[in-house]
Amino acid sequence: MRRRTAIGVLAASLAGAALPHAALASVPTPYDWTASPPFDDRQAFIDWMVKNRGEDPGYLGERYDRFLQLIAHHDVWDTRNKRAFLMVPRERFVTAPNLTRAYQVHYLDIGFGVTITGPHSVARMTNSIDVQKGERVLEIGTGSGYQSAYLSNLTDQVYSIEIIKPLFERTGGVYADLIAEGYTEYKAIQRQNADGYYGWADAAPFDKIIVTCGIDHVPPDLLKQLKPNGLMVIPIGPPGAQHVLKITKRTDTAGAVTVTRSDIYGGAIVNFVPFTKLEGDKIVGTHSG
Repeated sequence: MRRRTAIGVLAASLAGAALPHAALASVPTPYDWTASPPFDDRQAFIDWMVKNRGEDPGYLGERYDRFLQLIAHHDVWDTRNKRAFLMVPRERFVTAPNLTRAYQVHYLDIGFGVTITGPHSVARMTNSIDVQKGERVLEIGTGSGYQSAYLSNLTDQVYSIEIIKPLFERTGGVYADLIAEGYTEYKAIQRQNADGYYGWADAAPFDKIIVTCGIDHVPPDLLKQLKPNGLMVIPIGPPGAQHVLKITKRTDTAGAVTVTRSDIYGGAIVNFVPFTKLEGDKIVGTHSG
């Protein structure tokens, strides 16, 4: 999960969290929504990705091995999400000291007092909201940019909000570099430096919303900005006792709104950092009561 420590570490983190630069030149084949690497053979996957995406065989092998674990743990289950996971170079979103651990199961420090979410959590939360191409999706907590990159392989309308300005700026540079190399799918990602509690009214309504920080209630503005029959996945509960819930919003013919909830981890507790808030241009406290 995405973890946040004291904002006072921002300046120190800025110097030590530089991301690695590209080792390879550019993506040799233009992005194609209908093209997909093989799922059922490790070497065939590596060969396809080297030919079509120009990526490093070593990281590709690690990605495929983690992919098999995602399937085994039922964190990814449909074809579109399997493709999305396999198409994203997670190693490009971690810091240089963590390159050898890019595909490990747990979260990793990315500086600024936050982390990149573990691949299993990203996969399960994303697959649970069943993003379809053309749907408008809002992400609360851009962080490293990895989640948005995953989403951009599912839809061409991704909106993401990050509260930490220096992180927002650095992630913008990561995307600019990747787009210049040929990862043109990332052009679909629209970003904003703001307090995600209030959503993105100018871009609403959204078909799907994914929240990566814990809170004790569903933010009213996020629910308001979710379309009828829309889905949201969000960690709900007090610190240390949060459940990742899938929220379904329905509106009947009379305009009455009903909300149903289901736990994507079957009742298991999954801890997330607090949903922090902005006061002016400073991060102060949280949005939990």
